[in-house]
Amino acid sequence: MAARHVCTFLILALLVFSSCATTIEKAVDKARVYHVVLCWLKEPGNAEGRQQIIEVSKTFKAIPGVIGVKAGASIPSDRTIVDSFDVGILLTFADQKAMQTYLDHPDHKQTVQNVLKPLVSKIVVYDFTE
Repeated sequence: MAARHVCTFLILALLVFSSCATTIEKAVDKARVYHVVLCWLKEPGNAEGRQQIIEVSKTFKAIPGVIGVKAGASIPSDRTIVDSFDVGILLTFADQKAMQTYLDHPDHKQTVQNVLKPLVSKIVVYDFTE
């Protein structure tokens, strides 16, 4: 009788742990991807250029796979650890495949060519996942 209880316990434990492993694997597969873009204008502090980049960035929300878009001006800081830039853009994707779809999309490529390149002297990009 005791052996039956131990066997039942072990089977239940295996089912629970295998379910947890599957849940963890699914969570890793579904980890969001963040694409951070920092822009330095050719004319630093140019309010019109900064606003143009911010507004065009918001249109990226219409590109398939883009979950969210945030864009704005940098906050001036006296801290030496803070790097200066003019505009920051944060895009959120469900996964790396969705980010690649965005990067390859004609609207993104056209914006880089027609808006960013004429206005921006330097762009730094950071991609990370949760």
